[in-house]
Amino acid sequence: MTQIGGVALWIALALAIWGAGAAFLGGRVRRGDLVLSAERSVYAVFALLAIAAGAIIAAFLRNEYQYQYVAGYSNRELSTFYKVAGLWAGQTGSLVFWALLLAFFATLAVVQNRRRNREFMPFVVGTLLTVLAFFLVVIVFASNPFKLLPFTPADGQGLNPQLQNYWMTIHPPTLYLGFTAFTIPFSFAIAALLTGRLDTRWITTTRRWTLLAWFFLTCGIIFGMMWAYVELGWGGYWFWDPVENASLLPWLTGTAYLHSVMIQEKRGMLKMWNVYLILGTFLLSVFATFLTRSGLIESVHSFAQNTTIAFIFLGFLSLLTLVSAGLTWWRRDSLRPEAEVESFLSREAAFLANNLLFVGAMFAVLWGTTFPLISEGIFGQKISVGPPFYNRVNIPIGLMLLALLGIGPIIAWRRASPRNLKRNFTLPLVAGVLVGAALWLQGVRHAQALLTFALGAFVMATIVIEFQKGTRARRAIEKEGTVKAFFSLLQRNRRRYGGYIVHAGLVVTFMGFAGQAYDVEEQFVLQPGDTAQVRSPFGHTYTLTYQDMSWYTATNMTKLIASLYVSKDGRPAGVMTAEQRAYRQRPETSTEVGIKRAWNEDLYVILAGVDDANAVLQGTNQRPLTTFRILVNPLVPWIWLGGLIMAIGTLIAMWPTAPGAVRPRPARAPAPAREPEPDLVGAA
Repeated sequence: MTQIGGVALWIALALAIWGAGAAFLGGRVRRGDLVLSAERSVYAVFALLAIAAGAIIAAFLRNEYQYQYVAGYSNRELSTFYKVAGLWAGQTGSLVFWALLLAFFATLAVVQNRRRNREFMPFVVGTLLTVLAFFLVVIVFASNPFKLLPFTPADGQGLNPQLQNYWMTIHPPTLYLGFTAFTIPFSFAIAALLTGRLDTRWITTTRRWTLLAWFFLTCGIIFGMMWAYVELGWGGYWFWDPVENASLLPWLTGTAYLHSVMIQEKRGMLKMWNVYLILGTFLLSVFATFLTRSGLIESVHSFAQNTTIAFIFLGFLSLLTLVSAGLTWWRRDSLRPEAEVESFLSREAAFLANNLLFVGAMFAVLWGTTFPLISEGIFGQKISVGPPFYNRVNIPIGLMLLALLGIGPIIAWRRASPRNLKRNFTLPLVAGVLVGAALWLQGVRHAQALLTFALGAFVMATIVIEFQKGTRARRAIEKEGTVKAFFSLLQRNRRRYGGYIVHAGLVVTFMGFAGQAYDVEEQFVLQPGDTAQVRSPFGHTYTLTYQDMSWYTATNMTKLIASLYVSKDGRPAGVMTAEQRAYRQRPETSTEVGIKRAWNEDLYVILAGVDDANAVLQGTNQRPLTTFRILVNPLVPWIWLGGLIMAIGTLIAMWPTAPGAVRPRPARAPAPAREPEPDLVGAA
C-alpha cells in the first residue's frame, strides 16, 4: 500500500501536467476531446492523491519508521487519533493534504460545470491543474513523504507536544479547506481574463465558492484562536504570530472582495479592483501555506525545518503574480468601470472605504510579518515587530470598519439625501450614544473599549431595524404572522439577511476583543492548603484553594495535575485542574490550562511551575511549592459566540434558494460576448 502511494504521486504529476496542457490547448484551438481529457485528468489526479494520502496514513498506523516523515512525527505510543492526523502534522504531509483538498474541490467544480460555463472551463481546468502540478512537483522532488531513512529506527521521534490536542484534527483541515477553496474563484477569474468575458457572470458563478472559502477560513481562524487559548498556556488567543498572521491575510482581502463585488453587480464599478482582490486572495493563500510550512520565519508554529521549498514557493508566487498582472493589464480596457462614485455620502463610497481599510490592514499585517526577512536582507539581522505595532495600526482600522458595518448596508446608493440620513441613522446613533453614556456612568474609562461598545450598539441597532422593517413589510404584503414573515424574509433574501447575521457575529466578536482591556492577571506561589483571591472586573471575587498535587502515567506522557477548589463570591463553584505534561519521545513539557467559564468571563489557571517535580513523582515531596498564574479574561466567551453567529450567517447566505422561492427581477445585462461559445465535446 505504501509503495503504491509513492507511485500514485508520480502518475498524478504526469497527469496534472498533461491535463493542464490539454486544457489550455483545447480551449485555445477549441478541441473538445482535449478539454474532456483534461477534465478526466482532474478526476484521476484526485483519486491518485487520495491513494497517496491513504498510504501516508497507513504508514503512520503501521509504525513504518523507515519513512523519514513517519519517524519524524509519530511514535509507537502515539494514539491512533494523532497518527491519522499525522497526514498534516508536518511540512511534507500537509502539502499532500493541500493538494488533495484542491483536487477534491477541482473535481466538484468540474462536475458542477459539466453542462454550463463551458467557455470558461478549459481555462479553469488548466489553471487548477497547473496549481496542482506545482504542488506535486514540490512533493515529488523536494518534500517527498515516502523518502526512506538509511536505516529503520525502532521508534519514531513523536509528535510535537503542542500538536497533541484535539484541535489538531479540526483547525488545520478547516484552514486548508479555506485556502484551497479560493483556488476556484481564482481559476474562474483567470478564465475570464483569458476569454475576455469580464461581465459579472464569473463572479455570480463563483459566489458560493467564495462564501464557502470564507466560511472555512473564518472557522479555521476561530478554531486556531481556541487552540492557542487552551494549549499554549499564556492566557491569550492571538499573539500576532507570523503563522497566525498568514491565515488573516487572505481573510482580509477575501472579505473586501465579498463586499466590492456587490458594487460591480449593482453599478458596474470596481471591475479591475475585484479581479485584483480575488487574484491577491489566492496568492496570499499560497503565501500563507508557504509561510506555515517553510520554516523561513520563526514562529510558535514552526513545525518545519526544510527551507528548500521556500525558494520554490517564492518562484511560483512570483510567476503567478507576473502572469496575473500581465493578464489584467492586457484586459484593462474591458475592466473600465461603467459608472463613477457620485457622492461620498453613498453606499458605493462606504463600500470603497471598507475595501481600502481591509486592504490597508492586510498590508500592515503583511509588512509586520515579512519585516524579519526584509531586515535580515538589508541589515543582516532579523528584527521582529511585536503586538504593539499590530495593535497600534489595526485597532483604529478595526474601529473604522466596525462603524462601516452599520453605515454601508443602510446608506442610499448613488447619493444619500438628508431625509435618508435622518430616517436611517437617527435611532442607531441614539442607541450608540446611550450605550456609551451608560458604560461611562458605570465607570468604563478605556477609550477603545468604550468606543467599541458604542459602535457595536450602533451597528446592532441598524441590523435589528433592517430585520424589523423587512418583517413588517412582509406582514403587510403577504398577510403573514410575525414569525413566518421573519423566516420568509430570511428564505427569500438569504444573501442580504445572512450578511446581516454575519455582521452581528462580527460585532459580538469585536466586543469580546474589547474585553481584553480589562484582563486581570496575578501570580501566586502556593502549597497545598493555601488560598489565593482574584477579583474580576465585573466585581466578583474568586477564591482558589490549592487542594493537592497528583500525577499519573498516561499513554505517551506523564501528567502532573494540580487541583484547586474554587468559590465565587463565597459560593461553591467547583474544582479546577491545571496540568503539566512530560512526553516520553520529546524533551519538552506542555501545559494544559484550567478554565472555568461564565457567560461574561473566564477564570483561567496556568500551572506555571512546580518546585522539584521529580520529588513529587517519587513521592518524597508531599507539599510542593507550586507557581500558578491566575487570570480573569472578560468577554472571551463572546469571541467564540461571535464566531458561531458568523458561521451561521455565512451558511444562510450561501445556502441555495429553492426554485420559485424568489420572484425573478431584471438583472444587469451582461456585456456582449466577444466570440461565439465553442462547441466542446466535454459539454455533452
